[in-house]
Amino acid sequence: MITESFDNQSPPIISREAIYGKGGHVCDTCVITFSKKIFDDAVARYHSPQIAQIRVCNGDIPVHLLAMDGKKIAFYLSGIGSTMAGGFMEEINWIIGVRKFVVFGSAGSLDSMKTKGKYVIPTAAYRDEGMSYHYAPPADYIDISRSAAVASIMDDLKLPYVQGRCWTTDAFYRETQNQYKKRVAEGCIAVEMELAGLQAVCDFYGMELYPFLMTGDILESEDYHVADLQKANHALDNFAVALKIAMRIAS
Repeated sequence: MITESFDNQSPPIISREAIYGKGGHVCDTCVITFSKKIFDDAVARYHSPQIAQIRVCNGDIPVHLLAMDGKKIAFYLSGIGSTMAGGFMEEINWIIGVRKFVVFGSAGSLDSMKTKGKYVIPTAAYRDEGMSYHYAPPADYIDISRSAAVASIMDDLKLPYVQGRCWTTDAFYRETQNQYKKRVAEGCIAVEMELAGLQAVCDFYGMELYPFLMTGDILESEDYHVADLQKANHALDNFAVALKIAMRIAS
């Protein structure tokens, strides 16, 4: 059973050192985006040099660094889904020493009355994926431990937001009506594909996750709406928000 997969009593067979050699330290804070459009714009806008790469057989992932007001912030384009996103995060921690991750992306709205025109700051994530069960003891939900910190920064920036649970699933074509009703009854206001896995990886290694979402597609009716999905996926302003959060938490 997947719920019996967590093992913190024996060492891993595959180590990050075996793949990447000795770990390094460049900076402690990193911004993660899932949009190539946003990533490419950030590289050009901030004239950011590449400092490392994540080795992937279907294409290496470049990691860039920007320096601002005496602080260094790394950023990269993540793979989609908790397994790829969580694995990349674990490798970045080893390669350049990052321990604080600001992550943003799109989500489906489960309650448009609450989420419309606002950022979603998750408070907990329903673990409907596989990654988290290898990094945390079994449970239905995992708490997003830095939710209050993100909300406090949003308050300082005077940005609109709503806090609530989210539903993490890798199987977006199996977001059924019955599953939707169960998650809404439990207080979920958005559905996405990474956060449960990312939070579990962070908790396992003692790292920090600072997430926020922008809803695009709407799942609360039988007529599926995708009108704002492209904006949620590729809004360039979201990188600026993530960068402001990163600057607040960077050492």
